[in-house]
Amino acid sequence: MEFIKAAKLVFDYITKDEDEKVESVNRAIDHLDLDIEQGSFVAILGHNGSGKSTFAKTLNGILLPTEGTVWISGMDTADDDRLLDVRKTVGMVFQNPDNQIIANVVEEDVGFGPENIGVPTEEIWKRVDESLKAVGMTAYRMKSPNRLSGGQKQRVAIAGVMAMRPKCIVLDEPTAMLDPNGRKDVIRTVSELNKAEHITVLLITHYMEEVIGADRVIVMDDGKMVMDGTPREIFSRVEELKELRLDVPQVTELAWELKKGGAKLPDGILTIDELMDALLPFLI
Repeated sequence: MEFIKAAKLVFDYITKDEDEKVESVNRAIDHLDLDIEQGSFVAILGHNGSGKSTFAKTLNGILLPTEGTVWISGMDTADDDRLLDVRKTVGMVFQNPDNQIIANVVEEDVGFGPENIGVPTEEIWKRVDESLKAVGMTAYRMKSPNRLSGGQKQRVAIAGVMAMRPKCIVLDEPTAMLDPNGRKDVIRTVSELNKAEHITVLLITHYMEEVIGADRVIVMDDGKMVMDGTPREIFSRVEELKELRLDVPQVTELAWELKKGGAKLPDGILTIDELMDALLPFLI
């Protein structure tokens, strides 16, 4: 079922002088057409300036299209009368969790969003309980966020979005400030929410290993979609990705280098186990 739809979407960053005269126009998204199904886990890749973060901000009305339209569950994000409903439907998790955490106690922070949209008090605490449990942070509910690690803070930020019961969570570089273990925790949490709660997930990242578990990978360049497929299909195109200044998972690159050296390996190897299985005939 189509849940997110962008049609001929254009977004320009416009710089004006003191007299409101246009000084420069930087096109971040260039006539993008894109459909995303409800309940899917979609990763969006692209080098800096490709338009991926700008696209994310159009999904809940932080940015409004310069041209074209974005629909969320049939709602036009540019319709002022539906903006609150759009923002209830699409929750955003940003790179730095400190920008989203505002309370001095974890449970109060998680309950802040539902309170702002008018959820009754009894229902708020029920949602806080469920959201903290879903991200594995129940034991920290009475702690100060200042005493949490980066990964734990990010999980609290995700719980705060979850408590608003969105149908979609957009994560814009959510692990960029975390160590490897923190990154794994956050991606595991997001994957479990996608599978257990059927929440649509859009993950914007530059860590290729985080993409392996996605249903679909979209690659953007200069505001356009230039690749679209499963992780295996996308990471089979190593040379094209490198031309776009993107990396591939380390094990995929190793398999690609071995294949260039003459090893008969399949394209799009994504995990160490897959590589070992492919190499086994050469070791016997």
